[in-house]
Amino acid sequence: MPVALVVLLLDISLIYHASRTGRLQPWAFIILMVPLLGALAYLAVELIPEWLGSHDVQRARHRVANRLDPEKRYRELSDLLAAADTIANRSELAGECLKVARFAEAEKHYDHVLKLPMGDEPLFMIRKAEAQFAGKRPAEAIETLDELQRKWPDYQSAEGHLLYARALAEVGRTEEALEEFHAVAAYFPGAEARVRYGLLLKLVGRKQEARLVFNELLLQMRRAPRYVRNAQAEWLSIAEKQLVV
Repeated sequence: MPVALVVLLLDISLIYHASRTGRLQPWAFIILMVPLLGALAYLAVELIPEWLGSHDVQRARHRVANRLDPEKRYRELSDLLAAADTIANRSELAGECLKVARFAEAEKHYDHVLKLPMGDEPLFMIRKAEAQFAGKRPAEAIETLDELQRKWPDYQSAEGHLLYARALAEVGRTEEALEEFHAVAAYFPGAEARVRYGLLLKLVGRKQEARLVFNELLLQMRRAPRYVRNAQAEWLSIAEKQLVV
């Protein structure tokens, strides 16, 4: 049997399999546009991990699949919401919208949830502000977080506090931002708040204070367990670079 015919039959079989298992997008396009290589990729990413059943292999498969089709989960959650419009389904879709840079849609979903009797929760307001900030509207994020503080004066969130400081810096309210960064850096879990605080100090010319922040962070992290250092590796790398430039 000619090799070309074998490749054609393999491609057709895998496209059929993809259509029956809900994987038609983007695999049909990949298999058709890159004969044989597309089929081999489908086997490696989708079928072989299924056959092996390894947790690590499954996670690797999901990572590759997300790169190939980053909006697959978004479409699944959209269908789920269409079938059952619940707070859980809508908020999960909104969270996925943030991941795939659909910021305006995420804000719309959070607005909808916040208007519901059981959805008026501070966490959803923080997520709304996150969508506004990610959508390059930091002033609106500040307004949302100020409203949260008025409605729930006793509510505390390190995540929301850091977002508020970042938004203040983004709109040019630098002194206020420095105060908020200083406050949130004292209790924020992880290194991000302190690194961002140091970066803003350096930006406004307070370089010695910035170096002190970076040095204290790195000294503390050297005593931390390895898994903590690994989890904070990105921010620690930034701090280290700031001390040599």
